[in-house]
Amino acid sequence: MITLPSLDSLPLTSSTPTPADATAWTDDLRALVDQIGHHFARSEARQRVLTYLIGLLSPVARKNSWQLAEHAGDHTPYAMQHLLDRAKWDADAVRDDLRVYVRSQLADPEALLVIDETSFLKKGTHSVGVGPQYSGVTGHLENCQVGVFLVYASAQGQTFYDRALYLPKDWAVHAERRRQADVPEEVRFATKPQLARRMVERALDGGLPVRWVVGDEVYGNDGRLRQALEERRQRYALTISATTDLWIEWTQRAARAIIAAELAAAWKRLSAGEGSKGPRVYDWMRVRVNNASSPEWERWLVARRSLVSPDDPRSTAYFLVFAPADTALEEIVRVLGQRWTIENGFAESKGEVGLDQYEVRSWHGWHRHITLALLAHAFLTVLRAQTHAQDTPFLSTVARTHSLREFTQRRGLCCQ
Repeated sequence: MITLPSLDSLPLTSSTPTPADATAWTDDLRALVDQIGHHFARSEARQRVLTYLIGLLSPVARKNSWQLAEHAGDHTPYAMQHLLDRAKWDADAVRDDLRVYVRSQLADPEALLVIDETSFLKKGTHSVGVGPQYSGVTGHLENCQVGVFLVYASAQGQTFYDRALYLPKDWAVHAERRRQADVPEEVRFATKPQLARRMVERALDGGLPVRWVVGDEVYGNDGRLRQALEERRQRYALTISATTDLWIEWTQRAARAIIAAELAAAWKRLSAGEGSKGPRVYDWMRVRVNNASSPEWERWLVARRSLVSPDDPRSTAYFLVFAPADTALEEIVRVLGQRWTIENGFAESKGEVGLDQYEVRSWHGWHRHITLALLAHAFLTVLRAQTHAQDTPFLSTVARTHSLREFTQRRGLCCQ
């Protein structure tokens, strides 16, 4: 059993928890750390991972090894750096326990599994996987690392379920760079959709209940990912490009051409859910496209058009949907309105538990920090769900981001 520091020793925010709050928080964190403790052979490492998690949950301004060490009362960052670098433990094994924890606490047959990526801006050329890549954070080509993630979004809460570091081709084939960054021998180049497919398959093979898989254009344009989901009879609603060719009857046509050929009366005005400024209302259309899977299932091309500039081609987005034949358009619209949950997850994890605030260069260093940050985020999400602080399954991005911060403050859980 790991000894947990007293909650009284942690810097609290404006609201001081009651003794009952402190006991519940202590018991929950102890249970979580005990769950992963067997992956750390030495007691020092087990104690250090607990200290690291507490630091990630703390109001430390920047959650790197130096700042976390100072928060823990250490005079040097060496112990924290040792945990991420030389200590013997398997980040993937801890990731597997994270998945068990999320599945046991948040499982919901109506849940979404959301695929997306985020970038981590870096200086220099030595951090594993770093290089000039498109950054969704800035919208430009940046020197950065890119990670592919899964978020599990259920009525009880939303949190991360898996992660993978994208290793560009120039890294994958460069023996010396691989050696310096400790990239495992078995790791080979994989596209982002390939990484996503592996993670989704792990999730579904592990028994995670998922009603819909959603993702952006990078993943929707990948036919092998779509095929893998269809073979499992797994509903999906994936963004595709306007130029994606689809078979409709006996011809192959681009998505935008299929929609343009439909009558104007085919558009239907629906809300995709509440946003920070009220209902997110768009015009929607769906057209049945070829599907050889089963007569009980359909494949639809769905289009979403802005009300502000409906004549601007850039205001229309396109989605490919695979679902049972009796699925209503209203359900598809609601599901597509929830893809932003992963963006909110990135904002929360970077703002609250330091997902992007690491200073490691190696393959295992990246996976270790990221895994512990996701574990800290999952802990807060589960704790919030248990205390019924979340009133509705899906809140607006702004409201949900504030909700987690306000929840941690109200409960005295060390976060800003």
